[in-house]
Amino acid sequence: MSEAGEGAATSNTISGGFFFHAVIQGRDITVQLPPAIDPALAGLPKPASAFTGRDRHVERLLADLSPAAGDAGGQRAVLVSAVAGLAGIGKTELAVQTAAQALGQPGWFPGGVLFVDLFGYDPERSLSPERALEGLLRALAVPGEHIPGGLEDRQRLYRSVLAAYARKGRRILVVADNASTAGQAAPLLPTDGINAALVTSRHTLDSLDARLHDLDTLDEAASTAVLDQALRHARGNDDTRFTDNTEAATAIARLCAGLPLALRIAAAILAAAPTRPASHLAAALQTEHTRLDKLARPDRAVRAAFDLSYRHLAPGQARLFRLLPLNPGPDVSTDSAAHLADTGSDQAEELLQQLAEAHLVEPGSSWGRWRMHDLVRLYADEHGRTHATPDQRDSARTRLFTHYQDTTRAANTHLNTLPGPRAPRFPDRAAALQWLDAEHTNLTATATAAPALGHPATTTSLASALAQYLDYRIYFDDWITLTTCALTIYREVGDRHGEGTALNNLGLALGEVRRFEEAINAHTQALAICRELGDRRGEGQVLNNLGLALRKVGQSEEAIQSHTQATTIFREVGDRHLEGTALNNLGNALQQMRQFEEAIDAHTQDLAICRELGDRHREGMALNNLGNALADVQRFEEAINAYTQDLAICRELGDRHGENRVLNNLGIVLREVRRLDEAIHAHTQAATILGELGDRHREAHALNSLGTALQEVRRLDETIHAHTQAATIYRELGDRHRESRALNNLGLALRQVGRFEEAIDAHTQDLAICRELGDRNGEGQALNNLGLALRKVGRFEEAIDAHTQAATVFHELGDRHTEGTALNAWAITHNERRLKRAE
Repeated sequence: MSEAGEGAATSNTISGGFFFHAVIQGRDITVQLPPAIDPALAGLPKPASAFTGRDRHVERLLADLSPAAGDAGGQRAVLVSAVAGLAGIGKTELAVQTAAQALGQPGWFPGGVLFVDLFGYDPERSLSPERALEGLLRALAVPGEHIPGGLEDRQRLYRSVLAAYARKGRRILVVADNASTAGQAAPLLPTDGINAALVTSRHTLDSLDARLHDLDTLDEAASTAVLDQALRHARGNDDTRFTDNTEAATAIARLCAGLPLALRIAAAILAAAPTRPASHLAAALQTEHTRLDKLARPDRAVRAAFDLSYRHLAPGQARLFRLLPLNPGPDVSTDSAAHLADTGSDQAEELLQQLAEAHLVEPGSSWGRWRMHDLVRLYADEHGRTHATPDQRDSARTRLFTHYQDTTRAANTHLNTLPGPRAPRFPDRAAALQWLDAEHTNLTATATAAPALGHPATTTSLASALAQYLDYRIYFDDWITLTTCALTIYREVGDRHGEGTALNNLGLALGEVRRFEEAINAHTQALAICRELGDRRGEGQVLNNLGLALRKVGQSEEAIQSHTQATTIFREVGDRHLEGTALNNLGNALQQMRQFEEAIDAHTQDLAICRELGDRHREGMALNNLGNALADVQRFEEAINAYTQDLAICRELGDRHGENRVLNNLGIVLREVRRLDEAIHAHTQAATILGELGDRHREAHALNSLGTALQEVRRLDETIHAHTQAATIYRELGDRHRESRALNNLGLALRQVGRFEEAIDAHTQDLAICRELGDRNGEGQALNNLGLALRKVGRFEEAIDAHTQAATVFHELGDRHTEGTALNAWAITHNERRLKRAE
């Protein structure tokens, strides 16, 4: 049978069919296209003018949409791409921009594009597949009277029409925007193997047999670009409020957390108020509890966008969503979420995965960790507060904090290297450290936030249990923060013992960041409290730690006295472990006073105690310090032996920081005995470890030592590279003194390879730093080395002046030997200048 309505553009031939009153069910449908049909190309929304930061995503989608996508390597073409992401992340705009670019590619989609907004998350406007197909069929010029009533028949006709277009070489792109389920989108997708489709959704629609694309937030640069572009589009290029105040633009971008919807709303707010400064808006957005209210315009709002996603959550999903902001840190583990929800880990993981598929949480850096977008977190917290009673919010927070405290204490038992019981929560030390590393940021955030949330005991518990870990991992700033919080609490409740312990720990942490005077003050206060309480053991610990700070400020005799008193107290109370610790510190202080034989004796006693107690970690430290003392008296082979034993222990314990320490010391001593290749290998390993650990300061030190070793075997290009890296790191860290030393070494290496102008520049920079710091000895060396480099390029007058100044500096310092070296260089330069003039 053949039918065509009056003026119809498409005719259908149906054979072998069945007729049921007004319904025709056909077995075979042949679609005859009219000679010219223009599908609803105007249905594609206009691409936004402010679009940036999505180039990689557009390229990936275009690669999938290309007609040749399936030609290479026998791969099947990607016919459907599904873009998923958080509400307001820019999924629709990405699809529109990609479709517009695809249409501009010759021969890609000569049949045009079909666009349909399914309003999948809006219960009032959501389109059923049947209604969506009706609109698409009309867009394909199928008359209304020829459109069947049922989903299956509409789907068959729609796909037949698309296939007919494909056979005629008029490939079509279908864009199904804002689908809430795979069932809503699947009937709209072509199945002919030629036409293609883009689907967007807030959920990951993995059952569509599509190529999945997850859309993330914009980075800071792209966010500020969107702000500026959107404002200029609205107000013209003369509106430069964002470029005039980049600090405010960056703050707004950060507060919008890279969410394109929030960024466009922020730009629209300023566009509506031409005289409002960007800084004023940035200040208005700072307050968390009103930020979502501020990010709204009459036609759109961040909160409204999130509302549509939130309404689709099942009760269990919604409850966990509301509880997640109770975690003070940046992410949460599945195990921690289970404690929040008071459920098993398996169920918590299932709920979290469902929230991730809805893009209301995001997978973290590793499986089993989850995070929230900043604005979603504020939104979830708002709902959490309104559901506090049914969600049992206070109990959930208590469960989470108790979990953090108990697990941290359990992990801490594995950090103690002395033999003894270990909490069964972790199988070994490595597992305990792995958990602490993963939760470190959460634990410090929890300890800091807990007092204001009514949980001061959480702060004191975590500050105590984390002390050893924070020291071990060199998180000294966090250690200071937590200990200061705990100290405040102890003072408020009048706990003198806790106050003394916190002051002692605070002094240790302050000493590690070179705030020595503050460290001495903290230890002095702690010492007074211990003596007031008659706490002899505590008194010994404080004296031992006080000695460390005294030694760092050059009060070595006072340090030796403190460590000696501590050793005596620990022997009195029978604490062999702390006795060994005090002996170790005493040995270091004796070394500083150049009492090397006494130092060797102290470290040897400490080593014996560590081995007696089976304390492998402290045994390694004792070996390292013994090696240092042996090296000081040029007993190099014995020092190498001590370092080698320490290295084995560090690797056995997985102590990467300790491994770096001993590798660097070993390299220095290997240089002394001219085992230079081994020294280079040791310093290279140290630098690599520190780079992996992100310890920039010690990495620079290792690089500087490596450069020195490389220079001795005349691998000068590598030497220059190492010293350049070291100088750069020191400059970034603001360590001017060590930057100066690295620049001096760099200049020497550059001079050796004949790069004299660069050497002059390095020594000139070194000289400026030494003068800035008042480092007279360094100034003299820089002047002398500068003179040597200047002489090499024939700048004799400047060289003579540099050597003259160097000789003056060393004369004032009383360094007759180096003064003579400078005067000798002065004489050689004078002679070379005379010979040059004679030519």
